[in-house]
Amino acid sequence: MVVVQHVCAKIGMVAGRGLAGVLHKFYPRWILYPVVAGLLIANTINAGTDIAAIAAAINMFVPVPIYLMVVPIALGIIALQVWGSYRLITRIFKWLTLSLFAYVAAAFLAQPDWPAVLYATFVPRLEFNADYITTIVAILGTTISPYLFFWEASEEVEEEKSEGRHSISARKGATDAELRQEKIDTVVGMVFCNLVFYFVILAAASTLHQSGQTNIVSATEAAQALTPLAGPLATVLFAVGLIGAGLLAVPVLTGSAAFAVAETFGWPSGLDEKPRHAKKFYAVITASTMFGVLIDFAGINPISALYWTAVINGVIAPPLLVVVMLVANNKRVMGTRTNGKLTNIVGWTAAIVMFAAAFIMLLSWIVPT
Repeated sequence: MVVVQHVCAKIGMVAGRGLAGVLHKFYPRWILYPVVAGLLIANTINAGTDIAAIAAAINMFVPVPIYLMVVPIALGIIALQVWGSYRLITRIFKWLTLSLFAYVAAAFLAQPDWPAVLYATFVPRLEFNADYITTIVAILGTTISPYLFFWEASEEVEEEKSEGRHSISARKGATDAELRQEKIDTVVGMVFCNLVFYFVILAAASTLHQSGQTNIVSATEAAQALTPLAGPLATVLFAVGLIGAGLLAVPVLTGSAAFAVAETFGWPSGLDEKPRHAKKFYAVITASTMFGVLIDFAGINPISALYWTAVINGVIAPPLLVVVMLVANNKRVMGTRTNGKLTNIVGWTAAIVMFAAAFIMLLSWIVPT
């Protein structure tokens, strides 16, 4: 994750464009269009299910039916993206990340068997069946995820725009100091990201899975099931983490899709742009969010939707990661800032592992073990 995020950030910094903008300028349309279409569809589904999860978690504190909260939550998120400045959005994001540490506290309150946890952390139990392998693909798809490729590159462009570099020529290139700072940001961000992932898994494993509750169908059900297992405070912390995670995820999902579509067709884009100057960019954000909301009224199980969206991401990500690695080694795009040897080894290894996981998953569906 560190290497992949670093590579995507470096592309944005050096090229002065988002990832879709680079593909639009330097690569054929048969690569660009399927990548952006797949990203838009997956992100829209994911955004819708995240909005439903936010509403379900709020419902635990405010006795308002979930379906009545979905649209107001979606409209609030859209309003923040359309009328809030990039700096305001990033400040809100930074504070929201604190809510994710609620999962860490919830895991400790669950009082897991720590010797067993330590052993299983370093000696995982491997299974070779369709469910297990599909879950591995889902985990890969929700960590090394396509939307983060696009968001990371575009976010670097937004940072430079906020510093007054509004033209591509002004943004092109990156100094050694800028790249060092980006590496520090990426490493710290990914370390904390994986720390939170770890405790989310631990909290679920030591409560729900331990008690045999493995068919949770809603966020509310998951949080409520924690009460007799880990106490009411753990339930509250789980809900707080769910709200924070959703509010962080939805703008990134719809924003990365909008950046990709706008760069594909050469539309003005940017979270600092006024709505009248970037109508199509904000229209994609709005449409993606509201189409996602429609999923919430279609009777689709939101937990299943999140899971299968992660699986789809796990299948889309490997070919896209190949494209990312090719871009990062293209001298026409990167000049002298192409990948180093270690970055290439880790990046290509990640792509191979993800391709292998997706292939084995598909094989396990055809030839069940």
